[in-house]
Amino acid sequence: MCLEIGNRVAVLDDVLKGKVVSVNGNDISIETEDGMIFNFNKSELVKIDVEQHELTKFSDINNPLFSEKISQNSPKKSLFKKIKKEVVLEVDLHIQKLTKSIRNLDNFDMLNIQLDTAKQKVEFAINKRISKIVFIHGVGEGVLKSELHYLLNKYPVKYYDASYKKYGLGATEVYIYQNLVE
Repeated sequence: MCLEIGNRVAVLDDVLKGKVVSVNGNDISIETEDGMIFNFNKSELVKIDVEQHELTKFSDINNPLFSEKISQNSPKKSLFKKIKKEVVLEVDLHIQKLTKSIRNLDNFDMLNIQLDTAKQKVEFAINKRISKIVFIHGVGEGVLKSELHYLLNKYPVKYYDASYKKYGLGATEVYIYQNLVE
């Protein structure tokens, strides 16, 4: 390695860096960034071509030393990948979806059919350990929504308005607590 005046160097067994100010055979004097001058043997110095902060992980990807290091440090891939996809039960409580005909039903009967369906779905989700349900009730006058909230208060659940982006204003999302100690 040929060191010349003006080269940037680092000391092997120390944290010193500096610029070569004089070369006298194997004895080389360097000036640190603080202005201090130190003398070292040529074998104790390393020439700095590129500063450390300018290097990236991928700067010399084809270098066999780097590829060996990368292959040693790569994390072990799990053979058994557990991908848990969250199951969301969507229940449309519009009366047209629940019955074939609404011809002989008054408003009270329609509301009872909708609430019975909601009750069945909540109990089904609790038994099958489904953690989320979305009840699509529509906007309307809010009677079904308020009755649905009254029904949900009887169960170990948390409920809130569902995603406006996906369902609009007329939906309630229910989160069912799974690990309850009784």
